[in-house]
Amino acid sequence: MPHSPHSSDPVVSVVIPCHDYARYLPEAHASVLAQTFEDWELVIVDDGSTDNTVEVVQSLIDRHPDRRVRLLQQANAGVSAARNTGIEAATGRYVLPLDADDVIAPTMLEKTVAVLDANPGIAIASTDVFTFTDDDLPPQAMPLPAYSRELLLQRLIMFYCSLYRREVWQTVGGYDESMRAGEDWDFWVGCVEHGFDAHHIHEPLFGARNKDTGLHLEAAENDLAIRARIVAKHPSLFKPVTRGWAQAVLSQDAEACLRDEQVPDDILTRAAEMDQFLTAVMALQRTARVQYYHIQRLEKALAARDGAADPPVPEKAPAPPKAPAPATVSAV
Repeated sequence: MPHSPHSSDPVVSVVIPCHDYARYLPEAHASVLAQTFEDWELVIVDDGSTDNTVEVVQSLIDRHPDRRVRLLQQANAGVSAARNTGIEAATGRYVLPLDADDVIAPTMLEKTVAVLDANPGIAIASTDVFTFTDDDLPPQAMPLPAYSRELLLQRLIMFYCSLYRREVWQTVGGYDESMRAGEDWDFWVGCVEHGFDAHHIHEPLFGARNKDTGLHLEAAENDLAIRARIVAKHPSLFKPVTRGWAQAVLSQDAEACLRDEQVPDDILTRAAEMDQFLTAVMALQRTARVQYYHIQRLEKALAARDGAADPPVPEKAPAPPKAPAPATVSAV
């Protein structure tokens, strides 16, 4: 049963950093408003935007005076700094990071809060994801594996938008503000290092907007360099050969150390599998778009031929292919 939205401190603090994404904010905000679990606050951090982010947020606040929505402003410092700013100001005992261009399903908070409330030994509740685009394509569910400490050290198996206890952020030390990409993976690895456990809900409750752009692509393109930095930051979790390679990447000729023949087999295998997985997901989204636009052209052609005022609606449009589940790889 949802908690009362009028208690002194909320159970959950949803924190949204925003840099020049004012056009997406209303959708992210609406997905929080639609939650079946009502005891939340929303902290939006304007990270030095040059668009109308402040005006959009103020409009949302004015239209929903009964909701706990706050705006914080800072000079542009990046997503990690903006998240840290929002979480520092938050008052909930649980934290959910949410990017301004993404959304959450209506039962996201209800189901993840239930996990943490019922299991004191669980610090993080993650979920499967559904990807969506700015077109009218149906969203695509993307299943993720059950939580595994070993698997998390090999690749990112938890999206940034997972609910966690506030003390997790305090203990890990927040998000590394010097990392432009991969900061969420680094944060989760820090959780492993400090002994925090997680539980994965096999239901797509987090919606990631697929724009074929953004920091997730930058992370994919610089995957090996990000891995090296994470290994160097958390050396006790990795093998000596892997630690040595990471130090070489960061202290010597990075370009030479990132060549395949210089990369330890375990790191290279994991990076290749991650690259194949991300490539497959992006290809499926592009294929779905092609199918969608082809159907639209056929509908218009039929309407023009028949002289209909409106294009006919097909009985059932072909569903886009499902994204493959990530393959399991060997432990560290």
